[in-house]
Amino acid sequence: MQQALSSSALPALQPTPNIASQPRRLADFPTLTEALDYAARGEAGFNFYSARGALEAVLTHRDLRDRAISLALRLSAAGVKPGERVALLAATSPAFLELFFACQYAGIIPVPMPLPTAFGRREAYIDQIKGQLTSSGARMALGPADFLPLVREAAMGISMSLIGSNADISALPEGKGTLQPGGTNDLSYIQYSSGSTRFPMGVMVSHASLLANSAAMARDGIRTTAEERAMSWLPFFHDMGLVGFMLAPLASQTSIDYLAAEDFARRPLTWLKIISDNGGTLSYAPSFGYELCARRVASKADADLNLDLSKWRIAGIGGEMIKPHVMRAFAEAFKPYGFSDKAFCASYGLAECVLAVSFSEAGAGMRLDHVNKNALEDHRAEPMPEGSDGARTFVACGRAIPDHKIEIRDEHGTILGPRRVGRVFVFGPSVMQGYFNNPEGTAECLKDGWLDTGDLGYWIDEEMVIVGRAKDMMIVNGRNVWPQDIEWTVERIDGLKSGDGAAILLTDPDGTERPTILVQCRPSDAAERTRLMNEVRMRVQEAIGIVCDVILVPTRSLPKTTSGKLARSRAKTMFLAGDIVAIDADVPPTPKA
Repeated sequence: MQQALSSSALPALQPTPNIASQPRRLADFPTLTEALDYAARGEAGFNFYSARGALEAVLTHRDLRDRAISLALRLSAAGVKPGERVALLAATSPAFLELFFACQYAGIIPVPMPLPTAFGRREAYIDQIKGQLTSSGARMALGPADFLPLVREAAMGISMSLIGSNADISALPEGKGTLQPGGTNDLSYIQYSSGSTRFPMGVMVSHASLLANSAAMARDGIRTTAEERAMSWLPFFHDMGLVGFMLAPLASQTSIDYLAAEDFARRPLTWLKIISDNGGTLSYAPSFGYELCARRVASKADADLNLDLSKWRIAGIGGEMIKPHVMRAFAEAFKPYGFSDKAFCASYGLAECVLAVSFSEAGAGMRLDHVNKNALEDHRAEPMPEGSDGARTFVACGRAIPDHKIEIRDEHGTILGPRRVGRVFVFGPSVMQGYFNNPEGTAECLKDGWLDTGDLGYWIDEEMVIVGRAKDMMIVNGRNVWPQDIEWTVERIDGLKSGDGAAILLTDPDGTERPTILVQCRPSDAAERTRLMNEVRMRVQEAIGIVCDVILVPTRSLPKTTSGKLARSRAKTMFLAGDIVAIDADVPPTPKA
């Protein structure tokens, strides 16, 4: 059973050890249940921390297996059959892990789902999970009791046998339940992407694909060591949190420490405190996670944090386009605490390939590539000296993981050579079987086993560089303009930060497309807002060479995906629908409910 909180009558909780007590196997198992069966022989496990860095719960691999088997028998006795789906609200808690693995032992397909805390608007959350419940055909929905009223509202009109909590399942009798874990080629889980609510895309992940990806990451990506210890605040409903920091570490018998994403947002430096206290060696975050920490340190009068980050050997970057200036700022801020910029490890991946597609060399730091912006518009990545006018800097994302292939192709399907920008295609054992109950979506992106990722990239030597999403490219006066360039330019203005701008195209009545930037506005003074609009317009024209309309919008109005990335296309849809209302330069902003 899960260890309880410490009290005067109980010894203080201790985190699980770094060193495995049995010979370490790097995900060389046919199924996830067999991986847990083996891990349960040792002392490693999962550790859950509060926002202030206090250890609140410990779940060893052994306890997880025992608890999961008990719940599996109860789910089976309740009539849930192998192959049926159960939606799980993916809270950062032992209960989620127990239910997820209960499904594995019963042959049931878990569907991790986001929490309301990942959404700014109640309606947006209900729409998102309603689509996922409908698409997956979930038999049950389980999660923390506090969130169940919203789930019930989203499930109105959907036939489900139970919407309940972990306690509700624990109260069921084991009865005549049976264990029927899935086989190698059976589905382990369904992972919904963080994009569209109207057309949910549920990635079907088999045990074989999951373990192939986990083994490639452990052996050749991060190169798991004897004293590996992971730390994560990434949510379990996102592929990087679920696979990278739950399933893959378990498959290599690695202990891991957790901080809930909402606690990280409030106290980002707790992330680094836990790494320091426990000798953490591996942790990942999108660029904005590193930026939050660097900003927090810069705002402190006394930056003596009593941190030791010298053992942090893999500081992974993924989940969004990598911002080199952000990473440099983080490295500079935390160099006094033992952090080395050689720990930065850029990678590329997506849920349709379980998680990882490529890794840069561990211990080598970031490889930067400076290219001509004008040539980039013509799909050529011509090198330029760093700091040159008209240069753009990218971070190389490394080589394909073992047993996988990457091709970069033009619009005609021709394979491109070095420094030619095209669409990224991936082939290998980790590529998904398809989108659940969506043959049209599957056929659109899977062709002869090759996955069209929808991303654009190019090669430098044998390393891949990602430049953006194909669907996001803006064509302005015949030029190809990347929205990220506009957004990153805006974010560097004093008073603005990551996610404060969304670059979109708006269409006039005569059909003319106008490049536009929606900017979250904090000043209430009309003169200050006018100054902000003028500065944004000037900076974009100087940096990008286009005249861009600037529309100020209320703070916290621009939507994000469940993984924390700016939802650019959704921002445009919401603005056109009137869900995001412009702030006139001489009218104070009106807070949204």
